[in-house]
Amino acid sequence: MNFDYSTVIQRACSHISHDDLSAAESVIVGEYPFIPSQNAGRSYTPREMTRVFIRDGFIDRYCGTRLIYPPVLRVLSNYFPTAFPYHKHGKMDEGHIAYWELFPTIDHVVPVARGGADDESNWVCCSMLTNSTKSNWTLDQLQWELLPPGDIDKWDGMISWLVKQVEVDRQLLSTPYIKSWYYAAKEIFQPKVSDHA
Repeated sequence: MNFDYSTVIQRACSHISHDDLSAAESVIVGEYPFIPSQNAGRSYTPREMTRVFIRDGFIDRYCGTRLIYPPVLRVLSNYFPTAFPYHKHGKMDEGHIAYWELFPTIDHVVPVARGGADDESNWVCCSMLTNSTKSNWTLDQLQWELLPPGDIDKWDGMISWLVKQVEVDRQLLSTPYIKSWYYAAKEIFQPKVSDHA
């Protein structure tokens, strides 16, 4: 059950109405303290991210949406720059919306700003869109729940397709982004590559 923080504000305002600013401040500090948002400034390697995406079965662990291995989207942008544009800063008016809806990212279940650990035990796969919405909120605050991982044998995020396509079209390796993710996939996923597509 979620705590109703509106009652904290209500009680603080009641103290203010009774000219007791000290009591109002105590209520806020004690029950709804200001916690400065911190940017963890963390970036993850393609290998770290690939490991988490595979572990979580390429699903958004907050809403269950199937996600696509990041270089697959870039391959589409390479082949179809006008029909499937990529923008390096994620501008929605210049890049395809799939980069928000289907692009997997790593999120901290318990935000680092709220004391969560910055390690794999606190990392989950979710879409860029969901990650942006969640921000530094807790699951309780959003009334979300953490869903179980997906089944990598049923949905592999098209990682096996990426490996096969790069092996057919080696020119794709001239794009450093695709190259780094391809080698991460080969290192981590190669034993599991199947005919999923």
